[in-house]
Amino acid sequence: MTDRSQLTPSQVLDRVLVLEMVRVTEYAAIAASRLIGRGDEKAADAAAVAAMRDALNKLAFDGTVVIGEGERDEAPMLFIGEKVGSAIGTGPKIDIALDPLEGTTITAKAGPNALAVLAIAEEGGLLHAPDTYMEKLAIGPGYPLGLVSLTKTPTENVTALAEAKGVKPSDIIACVLDRPRHEALIKELRGLGCGIHLIPDGDVAGVIAVANPDTTIDIYMGSGGAPEGVLAAAALRCVGGQFQGRLIFRNEDEKSRARRIGITDFDRIYSLEDLAKGDVIFAATGVTDGSLLEGVRRYKTGRITTESIVMRASSGTVRRVKGDRRSDPA
Repeated sequence: MTDRSQLTPSQVLDRVLVLEMVRVTEYAAIAASRLIGRGDEKAADAAAVAAMRDALNKLAFDGTVVIGEGERDEAPMLFIGEKVGSAIGTGPKIDIALDPLEGTTITAKAGPNALAVLAIAEEGGLLHAPDTYMEKLAIGPGYPLGLVSLTKTPTENVTALAEAKGVKPSDIIACVLDRPRHEALIKELRGLGCGIHLIPDGDVAGVIAVANPDTTIDIYMGSGGAPEGVLAAAALRCVGGQFQGRLIFRNEDEKSRARRIGITDFDRIYSLEDLAKGDVIFAATGVTDGSLLEGVRRYKTGRITTESIVMRASSGTVRRVKGDRRSDPA
């Protein structure tokens, strides 16, 4: 019998087949797709959560949800700290960050870029981020480390990135969540002449877009959910890029939640590897069409098609997986 204490991080994750992660996100995406355009955010999220939880509990590992649907009192399923898997106490210990439906509003309105998202790492590999906001900054691979920083102004970051690319600041395209809180940021970027790709929701896809030249997005800026920040960092660990995050606390209750999971430095700037270290596997399946993936397609014959992406940090491997089912798995 293999002694798990002697396994390397990569060997631990080898116990969990990469394609099994795709199966988990596929099930969640297919379940959520039944609610596309129906105007019911809660029902879409609940369907995705139930499907992902069921799929995770069929896998032979000892998993702990470190990024989930919220704390136990607020999330009856897939809450932070929940144990999942069919080998609890005996299987390899795995940290799990998940968002069964990243883009609930998008799904309810049949908008673009809704995803079912999952990342796993060896125990201790993913930051236990509280359910608060996070200021985020991301660029793609190929630039000197520290080129951009949350200690700099948006103007300084755009200028530095433009110089590194050999272009003018007005040639830079930034991705920003379309929120009233970003009014000053948007004004500053437009003052530089930047193009701004405003997204209604789904900032995991927005961050990942900086690593895909086909999107033409150069930089991601602004604040969004801290859990989504960890998921986005896990993806960038696999494909390359730079990411910084700083938690935003709006009140003492949010600080108390952070203290309960061991966070005491409320001004810390987290790097990519602070958020997701060691070997990491990231998987996502499109719910609706977007810049990263095609959405679920349902045909009158009962046939269902999906598109997923699965990535691994240790090998730098990126796989796109097309699924074609003759019927609904539910």
